[in-house]
Amino acid sequence: MPKPVWLKNPSPIGARPVIAEAAAQFHKGLEQLALLPDTPERQRQELEFCSRLGAALISVKGWGAPELGHVYVRAQELWERLGSPAEFFHLPFGQSFHHLARAEFDLAERFDENLLRLSHQRNDTAGLVLGYHSYGRTLFCRGRFASSRWHQEEALRLYDPISQHSLVGQAGFGPRVGIQGFLTLALLCLGFPDRALAQSNAAIAEARRLAHLPSLAVGLLLGTMLLSIVGEDAALNEGVDLLVAVTTEQGFPYWRAAGTILRGWPRSRMAM
Repeated sequence: MPKPVWLKNPSPIGARPVIAEAAAQFHKGLEQLALLPDTPERQRQELEFCSRLGAALISVKGWGAPELGHVYVRAQELWERLGSPAEFFHLPFGQSFHHLARAEFDLAERFDENLLRLSHQRNDTAGLVLGYHSYGRTLFCRGRFASSRWHQEEALRLYDPISQHSLVGQAGFGPRVGIQGFLTLALLCLGFPDRALAQSNAAIAEARRLAHLPSLAVGLLLGTMLLSIVGEDAALNEGVDLLVAVTTEQGFPYWRAAGTILRGWPRSRMAM
């Protein structure tokens, strides 16, 4: 397998970490909202704050963090009380990933199915993008690689980076980065390493285009997972160094830990 394009021209880091600061401010905002009367307007504002806090906690705490789960439970309650508005379809998307990270596959799949059902009923393309991507992730983790590939390719077909740009901040990372990252792994497991590498390169190029560091962390993580599976240890070490550097500087401990684990793969192979 050739060296990934993103390792030949690693991008500079340098941006000031702000995600943890944002999470702290949303916590304070929620504390202040709790002092106000429980009106629909306050509920809507609380839902918005929970949504933004959830996106921040993905980077700061990780997808499986109990704190993130608590935020999503409250957000789900508010979302249903307000009639499940389509502009918050990223909430069941996030809940699915939370349960997936905790190996609660049945719960994750339930959120995926509900998101796709609602999105079809309302003919909401952005919801369908999130739904197909989310279901594709769950299917991949269940070992259903062909079906996972179909769902990711459907999400990629429907994604419009202009009209759906707001999904980047809502979901916590660029949807195309996640779609192409998981498509990378599905293609590899189906026996198409060259196509997998092309998707990995495209995912990280998209993260750089967005200039969105959580998206870059996701792309690098999924890209280094590809390298670990195919046994490209030299490239893996370079990729992990970049992943750890980005996540350490930006205060993303979840992804930094994942990079540290991946760094151990070549060493474990050498010890065998």
